[in-house]
Amino acid sequence: MTPPAGSQAVMRALDVIEAASEEPIDLNHLSAAVGLTRSTTHRLASGLAARGYLRFAPGEGYSLGPKMLELGARARTQRPLTRIARPHLDLLAAETEDTVHLGVLEGDWALYLDKIPGRRRFEISSRVGERHPVWSTGLGKALILGADQDLWERFFEIGAAANPKSADLREIWLGRMRNYAEWGYAFDLEENEPRVRCVAAPIRDAAGQTVGAISLSSASHYMDDARMKALSVTVTGTADRISGELGWRPGAGRR
Repeated sequence: MTPPAGSQAVMRALDVIEAASEEPIDLNHLSAAVGLTRSTTHRLASGLAARGYLRFAPGEGYSLGPKMLELGARARTQRPLTRIARPHLDLLAAETEDTVHLGVLEGDWALYLDKIPGRRRFEISSRVGERHPVWSTGLGKALILGADQDLWERFFEIGAAANPKSADLREIWLGRMRNYAEWGYAFDLEENEPRVRCVAAPIRDAAGQTVGAISLSSASHYMDDARMKALSVTVTGTADRISGELGWRPGAGRR
C-alpha cells in the first residue's frame, strides 16, 4: 500500500524503530537496515531517543526506549485478550460448528475466559470463569507446551484425574506432551470429560511467550483421529492470527 502524501518522514521514523526492535543496533547497521544515509538516520534516531521511543547506549547502539514499554502497556489495557480474540473465535466456531474456548493459565489451573457453544446436538459442560485441570484439558496442555518436563510432571500430579493416575498413564501422558510440544498443538482425548475430544493451540505475545490458548471441542464421534489432525491446522492458524494481533511474528519463538 502506498503511504499517504506527506507521510514519508513518519514512515522513515517507524522503519528506524522497527530496525532497533530486535536487539541493540549501531548507527552504521541501522543506516543500512533502513536504507537511509548515515546523517539522516542519525537525525531520526536522535529525535526518537529524545522523545523516549529509542534508547542510545555508547558501545551498544540504539534499542527500544521506555516510551515503547509505556505504549505497549497501554495497548494491552485497551485491547484485552478476550476482545482481541473474539472475532477470530467467532469465525472458528462458524467454520467448524464446534465449541470454542479461550483460556489462560491461572496458578495451577486453566481458567476459561470465553466460550462459544457449538451448533451440534451435544453440549460441552464448561463455563466461562471455571477453572479446569491443566493436565487433562487440551487448552491446559497448550498453555504449558513450552514448559520443561519437570513442570509437566508437576501439573500431572496436582491435576484431578478422570482415571487412576498409574505410572503407566503418567508415562503415556508425558510421551504425548513431548509430541504436542514438537507439533505446536495439543489434544484432549476424552481425558477431561467422557465422550469429549478437543484440539488446542497456544497464543503468544510479541516476545514469543505463551499468554493464552484456544481449544475446539466436540463429541468424540465428531472428532475422529483424521478430523482432529485436519483441525489442528485450522486451530493453530486461528491461534497464530490472534498472536499476530499481540505482536507475535513467526520466528519470534514458541515458548
